[in-house]
Amino acid sequence: MKKTIKKPLLERVIQEFIESLWLEDGLSKNTLQAYQRDIISLSKFLNLHNQTLLHCSEENLQEYIMSRHAHTKASSANRRLTVFKRFFRWANQTQKMSLDPTIRLDAAKPELCLPKSISELNVQALLNAPDLQTPLGLRDKSMLELLYATGLRVSELVSLQTHQLHLQEGWVKIVGKGNKERLVPMGEVAVEFLQLYLAQSRPVILNGKSSAYVFVTHHGTCMTRIMFWYVIKKMALIAGIDQNLSPHSLRHAFATHLLNHGADLRVVQLLLGHSDISTTTIYTHVAKERLQRLHRVHHPRG
Repeated sequence: MKKTIKKPLLERVIQEFIESLWLEDGLSKNTLQAYQRDIISLSKFLNLHNQTLLHCSEENLQEYIMSRHAHTKASSANRRLTVFKRFFRWANQTQKMSLDPTIRLDAAKPELCLPKSISELNVQALLNAPDLQTPLGLRDKSMLELLYATGLRVSELVSLQTHQLHLQEGWVKIVGKGNKERLVPMGEVAVEFLQLYLAQSRPVILNGKSSAYVFVTHHGTCMTRIMFWYVIKKMALIAGIDQNLSPHSLRHAFATHLLNHGADLRVVQLLLGHSDISTTTIYTHVAKERLQRLHRVHHPRG
């Protein structure tokens, strides 16, 4: 009969916390692994200083944060602090610790990092760059049009499957971060090119192979993020755009141009799939055209 080897206490505690996160929030596997890595990293640091995770003090945490983030961005420190706050609050609530060492710790003030957007003229040039006479050109055109029309994350775009498209209704069903679903309108132009691509180009690209993914390669596999990044670079070169573009640039352009044309910030938040509106408000700093236009129209000295 095999002997059952018990896991060390701290390993069991960390695993229990990760399982509670999964049950409560339904976080993705990648997010849970990131949480686990951060807590294990803190635990190893504490061990080197003759301390343990369940006896961690506020001073211990401050020392760890300073040692890891003295020369890094505030956002990195804040991300780890969020993880630690969740862990120690849970440890306190489950009576594994009598005190929460994160109660008095505040997030560092991050520098305002404005997303780089593209002008509407440059977006139009980018969208016109693919060669529609080739199957791959029509595929690339469909991807660009859909990305600009919906503001999807590139991971959501390349992993899109055919059952998520509702072309007659003009919607796409997205499963985003944390397995949260949202319905995003596609607009007539994106729908038109998707229909052309699905009917004419996709079967040629697949050449008898089958795939559940919308955007495919000759191998029958889905496009990858890196492959689409190269598509963006190539199309920007053809369009004569001198900006350093990425797939995320079109997501930024989607949000910025919506706000410039009068969209409500809450609507943009829902379309982008942001859980917190504070993430969306950064686009108000970018959407200067609309603010300047409103000032000219409504201010007596405009």
